[in-house]
Parts: sequence; structure tokens; C-alpha cells
Amino acid sequence: MEYVEIARAESERGELVLRERRQDGSPATVELRANGVFVMDTLETSTEQALAESALAQVAEPRHVVVGGLGLGFTMHEVLRDSRVEKVAVVEIEQALVDWMRDGTIPHGPAMLADERVTIVVADVAVALAEAKPASYDLVLLDVDNGPDYLVHDVNATLYEDPFLQTARRVLRPGGVLAVWSASDSAELADRMRRVFGNAHGYAHDVLLQDRDEKYWLFVSRVTSEA
Repeated sequence: MEYVEIARAESERGELVLRERRQDGSPATVELRANGVFVMDTLETSTEQALAESALAQVAEPRHVVVGGLGLGFTMHEVLRDSRVEKVAVVEIEQALVDWMRDGTIPHGPAMLADERVTIVVADVAVALAEAKPASYDLVLLDVDNGPDYLVHDVNATLYEDPFLQTARRVLRPGGVLAVWSASDSAELADRMRRVFGNAHGYAHDVLLQDRDEKYWLFVSRVTSEA
């Protein structure tokens, strides 16, 4: 196995690295790492797809969607596959990652971002949602970290706490859904979402990550009249 760095950037949050894993006879796999921590790659994308599918399936008219975290674009891409979706705001804090998607450093990036329904917002998702109008979205999909127990950046802990969850609930329309991706089960996160929304459900997904069997989780809450 050969690892080749193809891009690197520094921000106030630390180091962002894009590299390829190359093996004879196989297409190169693009891998994203933040401060040395594996974030995602182009080989195993089923959890990003499942995040979108699980949320989309629970909303009758997911017209306006927020995706927190651009990553390598696969959550956004799955959302755009749904013909009911009219607008997708992707909130990404790292300008470099947006640039790599736009300029083709991430090879599939330009094609993904060409969809006219997409708006890229370079900002902290907590700030972006705090500035959004109440009841303006049908879905908020949070995919900015590895979950509350495996943080890439310590500051992201606030995204799994009551104030942010309350902000997410405020910007969702009645019947709207918040879906949160996590690298592990988290009873505490489920309890917080249940406290804010009045309901929460966790879904486990088996994945193969670099020849290792792993289990990832999605946590979903809906805005109801009782919440």
C-alpha cells in the first residue's frame, strides 16, 4: 500500500490533509484526514448515503435541506439524488476543502458542485443555523465530525449539546428531521435529542473500513407538535 499526499492546508483548527491510497491493480482511494485523524474516504461511502436516505425517507416533502459538513461530498450527493429536493445548503467551515472540491483536486468535486440546487456556505454550522430564519428547512443533516465520542476538533462537542440541538429544532419546519452521524453508539446524544425534540431513534450500520468491520450510527429526531 502506497500513500501519496495530494493536498495540505492549515487553519486555526489545525491541519487538513488529502491523500491517495494506492495499491497495484486497484483504483486510487482518496482519503481525508484532519489533524492526523481519519475522517472519510472514497472507498466506503455507505454511511454518508445512509445518513441522507434515513432522513429523506422520513420527510414527505424535503424541499429545503441543510447539510452540515461537505467532506468529500457524498452526503450532499445522495440528497441531490432525491427529485423532491429543491435547495441544498452545504455548510463547511474549511475553505480549503471547498476549494479542493471546486478545482478538481478532489476529482469528483466539480461534477458534484455543478448542480444548480447547491449553495456552499463557508461557516461554522452552529453560526449558520443561528442566523437562519425559523422553520426554514425540512432537513438538517449533521456530518461534521466522528460523533460526540470521537471528536476531530474539541470545539465540535458543542454541536451535540442542547443549545445547538435547540437551534436545529428552531430552523426546522413541523415534521422536519435532524439526522446526526456518529462513529459510535451514544446514549447521551440520544437522550439530549429526545430531551429537545421529544423523540430520538438510533440506527446502526455495519461497514467495512479498510478491511476492518465497523459499526456506525445515525441518530434521528423529528419536529412534532408534541415536542
